[in-house]
Amino acid sequence: MFKVGRFTYLFLIFLFFVLNPSPVSAQETLPIYTDYLSDNVYLVHPSAAGIGNCGKIRFTGRNQWSGVDNAPELQTLSFHTRLGYKNGIGAILFNDKNGYHSQQGLQLTYAYHIELGRIDDVNQLSFGLSFMMIQNSVDESSFVIPDPVISQIVQSRNYFNTDFGMAYHNQGFSSYFTVKNLLLTARDLYDDTYEPLNLRRYLLTLGYYFGQDNAVQFEPSIMGQLIERTGEKFVDFNVKAYKTLDNAQIWAGLSYRQGFDGNTIEELRYLSPIVGVNFKKFMVSYTYTKQTGDLLFDDAGYHQISLGFNLLCKPQRAAGCPNINASF
Repeated sequence: MFKVGRFTYLFLIFLFFVLNPSPVSAQETLPIYTDYLSDNVYLVHPSAAGIGNCGKIRFTGRNQWSGVDNAPELQTLSFHTRLGYKNGIGAILFNDKNGYHSQQGLQLTYAYHIELGRIDDVNQLSFGLSFMMIQNSVDESSFVIPDPVISQIVQSRNYFNTDFGMAYHNQGFSSYFTVKNLLLTARDLYDDTYEPLNLRRYLLTLGYYFGQDNAVQFEPSIMGQLIERTGEKFVDFNVKAYKTLDNAQIWAGLSYRQGFDGNTIEELRYLSPIVGVNFKKFMVSYTYTKQTGDLLFDDAGYHQISLGFNLLCKPQRAAGCPNINASF
């Protein structure tokens, strides 16, 4: 089993990472919500490509501020699998819309997995590198009054991005560290002035899966985010519970996101319950997100549906979190 002392040491590093003040990113390429909890860690961490015993196809559809015109929405389609003994590959297609702005992108990933123990056990170090191509657009065609800054009705620009990550798994313990927007090319969507290159975002995720011999299994986890250019910090506190039946597995989770910006008015806070079912090689889940606090962007909730299919499966390993061992 993973030693408690080592887990405590890593947790202290995590607290230093989150609470240590630092200078810093503005607009993201692929937004980071709680969809990684829908058995979709690869959306956030490139080192998760091919990390488990199954290849995975995942689709997510997210709608924010239901009933509000031009509300943000996001769709993603991803696939990743292991090739041979040590290599993993993955790809993500996404469409992100926010009012008059939209972006479509393709992400390609290569991961390398190193076994530190016996193949039947889980003691694995992983590295992942993603290259992303994005088209960013703004549509002025429905503006009542033309914007003098935006000279064309519809205009778009292409740019590129690189993410790097690493992961370590030991039986039920999982950890990921990722630097997003590591090498982001400049954009000049509105005029000839290029936007700042520094949109780097740092992510650290720690989790532990236990109770394999019990009727219900639990997986608490925590994910911290640090945006370099603005100094914004966010932490997700998560817990998931799993119940295995004859041909299916039902699971539920709860995620709480808290901002740590030193905001004198109010910190950002989101609460997201999630439910899901794995039936043979299929997966479906639903997530509802609600902003909490006295100051709200909107009173409506955010809804997300995730659909998945596992393929190219190999036998499960002796122990490991659900990202390592698919349910069936």
